[in-house]
Amino acid sequence: MTAARRWLTVGGAVVTVLVLDQLSKWWAVSRLCDAPYCPEYLDRTIDLFWTLRFRYAENTGMAFSKGSGGGRLIALLVVAIVVVLVLFARRMTSTLQLVLVGVVIGGALGNLVDRIFRANAGFLSGGVVDFIDVQWWPIFNVADACVVVGGIALALTGLREPPDRDGADDGDGDVPPTNADVVDEMTAPEASTSDRSG
Repeated sequence: MTAARRWLTVGGAVVTVLVLDQLSKWWAVSRLCDAPYCPEYLDRTIDLFWTLRFRYAENTGMAFSKGSGGGRLIALLVVAIVVVLVLFARRMTSTLQLVLVGVVIGGALGNLVDRIFRANAGFLSGGVVDFIDVQWWPIFNVADACVVVGGIALALTGLREPPDRDGADDGDGDVPPTNADVVDEMTAPEASTSDRSG
């Protein structure tokens, strides 16, 4: 896989998740909240089926409303995770794994965007918009779901996919010979004297 195709795959997944996440949060703010920034839970809900409903909440902690108030530290952790995933993606050749890396990065960036652009008490102090409420799990959003589901799927595929061979094609066109190529060359019959003499 060429380097261009690798980053196009990752980037496409990142952009798709980021757009879906931000559009869903924009909808939640406009439909479930009276003001641009709602400081706490509101009674306005939209019931869907079983226990699933939409209910607005803001979260200054990490995913699923954990670690409230640690937005700045969490944001720095998110940046570090994104950097690590990008470094891992440089060695990946599986399209599925590259898509999953993009999904996780897109989810992480989706919540980071909230912390940056919804900040009203200093840099990275913004609350993340959550609105998916199943009532037996902390309220979450599309970005949270992408980070968790994408991360689990990435771990599972990592256990099943063979590791990338050292020196795999990175787009420069020079692919080292495989063991089979070496064996074929060693066992091939030598050219006759007449062939070598021309």
